[in-house]
Amino acid sequence: MGRARVSPQVVSGQALWDWWQMARTQATTAGVNPQELDWLLRAVSELDGLALRLGQFRHQPQVPLKMSLEDLNRLWQQRLGDRRPIQYLVGETPWRDMTLAVSTAVLIPRPETELIVDIAVQAVVAGGDRTAHLQQGLWVDLGTGSGAIALGLARALPHIRVLAVDLSPAALAVAKENVQRYNLGDRITLVQGSWFAPLTAYRGKLRAVVSNPPYIPSAVLPTLQPEVIDHEPTAALDGGDDGLRAIQTLIHQAPGYLVPGGLWLVEMMAGQGAAVQTRLHQQGDYWGVDIIKDLAGRDRFALGFRR
Repeated sequence: MGRARVSPQVVSGQALWDWWQMARTQATTAGVNPQELDWLLRAVSELDGLALRLGQFRHQPQVPLKMSLEDLNRLWQQRLGDRRPIQYLVGETPWRDMTLAVSTAVLIPRPETELIVDIAVQAVVAGGDRTAHLQQGLWVDLGTGSGAIALGLARALPHIRVLAVDLSPAALAVAKENVQRYNLGDRITLVQGSWFAPLTAYRGKLRAVVSNPPYIPSAVLPTLQPEVIDHEPTAALDGGDDGLRAIQTLIHQAPGYLVPGGLWLVEMMAGQGAAVQTRLHQQGDYWGVDIIKDLAGRDRFALGFRR
């Protein structure tokens, strides 16, 4: 579900206040962070965080909304009853220094994934002359989803171009909206297909392969929160029996597409670091293999360079 497109409405400040107080109580009872309610209210009105904290709108004769109070309440009940993520209800989410459109066609970009852009930049800058060539040329974001990583890379490394690849046409439609939102259509090319399959023309030409692939073991999926398993695309979550099915594909196929010294950088699930590191070494085509932790101190990213 994307952002609702409905006629503007107005409600009294008192009516909105009464609903807001009721909805906050519902959130607490349902175990939902009340801040999500404020996020929703900001998305459908011109109220900001300060106005909500101070309750200033309570005494306004009219508060403009993008929908009726009844429609707003129905939207909120989807969050409580269906456990639909607030990002899908609002139709967008903050990520790094951007606000990205999202829908149920794409995985909601996580805060921990923001680090993959910083790691990529550090990897190509810290290597000095040995990695200087990676600060330009063609990169690829495999399984781009909303286009978050492709956008983050393009904004952080102004001299690269990025191929943003995804199997899902619906996901690419969301990515296209985000690419247009940040005027990066001249540097990000959207490509439909599975992993490297649509990239045969780029064999031996890519400076970097970056991906946040599905990495959750299939047996773990039923244990995930309903917000995740019931609403986010399963194809973006399911990593097969051991969670490493897609990662193994990337390890095996990337050397055929990377230039010598090209960067390989992938996000993984906590606890997979040793297995991914072993497979990279066993492949024999990578040097400088490293496992990098997230801000919580858990193995989260693996990188290496094409020999």
